[in-house]
Amino acid sequence: MAVVERSARTYGNWRRPLSAGIGSFGLIGTAIVFAGFIAMIVANAIGGLIPAVITALVAVAALGVVVIRDRHGRSIGQRVVGRMAWANAQRLGGHLYRSGVLGRTRWGTHQLPGLLAASSLSEHFDSYSRRFALLHVPSTGHYTVVLATEPEGAAGVDAEQVDSWVANWGAWLASLGDEPGLTAVSVTVETAPDTGTRLRREIALHADPDAPAVAQAILAETARTAPNGAATVRAWVALTFTAAAGPAGGRRRKADEVGHDLAARLPGISAGLEATGGGVARPLSAQGLCEVVRGAFDPDAVRLLEEAHAVGATPELSWTDVGPTATESTWNHYRHDSALSCTWSMTVAPRGTVRSSVLEHLLAPHPRVDRKRVTMLYRPVDSARAARIVEQDKRNADVRATSTKRPSSRVLVEQRAATATADEEAAGAGLLSFGMLVTATVSDADRLEDAMATVDNLAATARLTLRPVHGSQDSAFAAALPLGLHLPAHLKVPDSIREAL
Repeated sequence: MAVVERSARTYGNWRRPLSAGIGSFGLIGTAIVFAGFIAMIVANAIGGLIPAVITALVAVAALGVVVIRDRHGRSIGQRVVGRMAWANAQRLGGHLYRSGVLGRTRWGTHQLPGLLAASSLSEHFDSYSRRFALLHVPSTGHYTVVLATEPEGAAGVDAEQVDSWVANWGAWLASLGDEPGLTAVSVTVETAPDTGTRLRREIALHADPDAPAVAQAILAETARTAPNGAATVRAWVALTFTAAAGPAGGRRRKADEVGHDLAARLPGISAGLEATGGGVARPLSAQGLCEVVRGAFDPDAVRLLEEAHAVGATPELSWTDVGPTATESTWNHYRHDSALSCTWSMTVAPRGTVRSSVLEHLLAPHPRVDRKRVTMLYRPVDSARAARIVEQDKRNADVRATSTKRPSSRVLVEQRAATATADEEAAGAGLLSFGMLVTATVSDADRLEDAMATVDNLAATARLTLRPVHGSQDSAFAAALPLGLHLPAHLKVPDSIREAL
């Protein structure tokens, strides 16, 4: 019989849309060039050669602030503004937070800090009578619902099944562009040490008291030793919706109206995840979401929560009391209650083509990191806007390729990628923007440097370029939680200006 060898399927062609401009300059850089030429001509006509030279030097300096970038794509101006913002936050004490009876929060509560300070939580029922928590962030007018999933994993699974999961995941993401009011989607995978409480509870519930002594001894030893070095893996999908009543804006809906609208849509959204290898997806209740957030800020509380569940007790948590008692944000890490964390953001996606297992090592538990949280951030683009984006990107890539007689290989590759993206979108493919946040948490300050080095090494295995979120560790930590924070909506600089850079 003939043996047919199957080649591994690869993925890629993700790209950052190009801004219109001359050469490698963006729109703002091109504007600076033209403004500098005009100012130099006017200065030469009025004052002579020396004023013209001074004007040219000023224009070159302004252009360098925008154009010169580091390996993470950050310009000199962005780095300077970041340093100034961090210095101002330190001067005002914005990097410190205290809550509780000795803090400054209202009524001595432990509310969440930073971007989540004004958030509120309500609970509703979907059409399957399942409870689901609805998180409201009033500053942006967004509502978030969180789905808990149980990923099946790729161990011992045929390559055809993995390819099918990836295809269904892409189709599910593409379908989100047609969901009314959907603004952002995040997928969070968290690995943490297993406390062994659930294993001991299962053994206690199912062990037969009349079993042989040898069997009972084996179970007792298993309950005592098996959790050592073991880890738990949990995953959530957060869906963020806008409060606007229609696509063109208008009146903002209240939590009850949004909950009533999502009650009929959640079963269909969650059912679509089952075909992606995510297992059974169910909405997370208010109690469940409170426990997730409480454990993220204070990992020591996780053991207490699991022990309470083991004896059949449910510790009632309110949204105003799940925050940390004290936090301190530094330039490169974040201290919160009983742990320290560092958060990285992805600045460059994997170059070239990759396989479906590219993130395997980054997502897997690691002994040098107590808790690791990897969050993929997605922004679906509706079909009408997607067509304009890809066509404009294709035109910009064509202009860069034809503006010189001998274009570089990188410019030609970008032109081919832009053309392929436009062809795929015209054939019905969806379009979305994506990013990644990685949070590493340790219980001891002496282990933080080892954890940071470990994440850097894991990023290399995933062919990613990660950068610590300097000066904004507290905000990045909150954004990496499965709470669906839409970061662009919290920034003062509009998207149009950032893209023009």
